[in-house]
Amino acid sequence: MDTERNGTIFKKAREAFEGIVGERGLLDADVSVLVKTVLPEEAIGTPGRRDFPILIGQERVIEAEFLGARAHAFTDTPCEFVGSLRGIMNLPLSTNGERAMYVATMNAVLRHLNIIETTLHCRDEEPEKCAEKISSFIMERFGRIKVGLVGLNPAIAARLSQNFGSGNLRITDLSKLNIGVVKFGVEVWDGNVMTEDLVKASDLVVVTGTTLVNDTFNNIWSLIRRYKRDYLVFGVTASGISELTGLNRICPCGRK
Repeated sequence: MDTERNGTIFKKAREAFEGIVGERGLLDADVSVLVKTVLPEEAIGTPGRRDFPILIGQERVIEAEFLGARAHAFTDTPCEFVGSLRGIMNLPLSTNGERAMYVATMNAVLRHLNIIETTLHCRDEEPEKCAEKISSFIMERFGRIKVGLVGLNPAIAARLSQNFGSGNLRITDLSKLNIGVVKFGVEVWDGNVMTEDLVKASDLVVVTGTTLVNDTFNNIWSLIRRYKRDYLVFGVTASGISELTGLNRICPCGRK
């Protein structure tokens, strides 16, 4: 589906979501929505590696629950909410925290309606399996290409560097703890200023779904289109928006 801007993606997803909720009569239903911050160990378990952003405090996972259906979203600004579905849907979406609550709730409602399936982050050794499956999918689908990774997921970065070579991998991130540091043979570029360089240097751009929450997807998407690059959006955060707007998403180990 042709989606030009991050705002347009959110607008299309929001309109589609509101239509679904309206058709099912859920907007005014006496149903509460619970959004809470999840402890890292609750979200990701005890993976072998300890350098995931959620474990070192760079990001947090929030969890929304709707009629027993649970869903996660990643954010650097975790917020909590208890109230009606209408209350969530009336949020202005002007901050990372508001967008994260909305996205997590959207994912939970769509999971409850069986429109999407995998809305919970993978745990324990599954993140490593996820990285292996993503790398294998790219190799099988595209061959040995140049890959740009937007958002430093260490398991995915390590596997891509191993399978495609550090010379064929570019990484951007927004964390000051990562920018300028060499990870898996690749210097991490500043995502605030080097995203265009990453896209130009890549055949395929692999984008974390967190960019849909932190309002950086717009720029990434416009560059992907300008330079006619293939792309994949990864992670459970993007599950609902990808389903409603047609974004190419990969999340091989997400849980129900």
